[in-house]
Amino acid sequence: MTRLLALLALCCSSAFGQTYPAKPITLIIPFPPGGSTDIVGRIAADGMARELGQPLVVDNRGGAGGAIGAKAIADAAPDGYTLGIATISTHVVNPIVHADLRYDPLKDFSFISQIAAVPNVVSVHPSVPAKNMAEFVAYAKKNPGKLNFGTPGIGSLGHLIGETFKYSAEVDMTHVPYRGAGPALNDALAGQVQVLFDNLPSSLPHIHAGKLRALAVASEKRVTSLPDVPTFAETGHPLVNDPSWFGLIGPARLPPETVSRLQAALVATLKQPEAQKRLADAASVPVGNSPEAFRKVVASALENTRKVVREANLKFE
Repeated sequence: MTRLLALLALCCSSAFGQTYPAKPITLIIPFPPGGSTDIVGRIAADGMARELGQPLVVDNRGGAGGAIGAKAIADAAPDGYTLGIATISTHVVNPIVHADLRYDPLKDFSFISQIAAVPNVVSVHPSVPAKNMAEFVAYAKKNPGKLNFGTPGIGSLGHLIGETFKYSAEVDMTHVPYRGAGPALNDALAGQVQVLFDNLPSSLPHIHAGKLRALAVASEKRVTSLPDVPTFAETGHPLVNDPSWFGLIGPARLPPETVSRLQAALVATLKQPEAQKRLADAASVPVGNSPEAFRKVVASALENTRKVVREANLKFE
């Protein structure tokens, strides 16, 4: 009887591995539509649907700097039919900023693969009389507290970048949090906030259209889509120069064969010409690493950011 049960379990496991996924998969994007997380997440969803033979249905769950969506991913059944997108906001900044966060960024998730590395950017509304970073810093110092900077929310990556920049440049600006990058971007375009700290993909079309003026990018080197815009390091602010990333995750305890199937589908997606073009158009660099390597990326970013926040005594209010 014991051998029979073991054989049946093996057969069931094998059948699951061969048939998964047998129905549509929900992909939780922890920010509203229109932001960089949404852009990159939908590129991954479209490509993986082709590879898996089942649609990935996007579910935007914005709010609390991505914490609401991240909690929903952590609470999902570990059956492979609810996945999500991890960002620096959800898995690095939120755990540092919010002592009452209801999920653990490492223990409560299965790491599948990093999707892409993405530069960040600071841009200003054209009404701001500054053509470059030096002029902007000088203007901000002459007008303490009068410039508003928009971010996807308290404890978001944009908030961290903004506070780090304020510390580095020794300027006083007022933080205006939103419920995601999309709403913050809309108000920056309308001039309701003068400064925007954002991932580059969502801001890039508006920078090219002249509706926003880019002052610096957070990247190891200048990005090809904005060759005349210096990095933060070039402008004298290396603390602000770390790029962002997006990754595919699921709830903790996903079956190893499910993780392998999803990781392989994402890697194949990142080799699709259409996905590569869409990522390049969004100034994003495809990655597609192993689950173990992606987890190390998150753990390292968490450790390094804690150090910066502690040493710079950054405040998030």
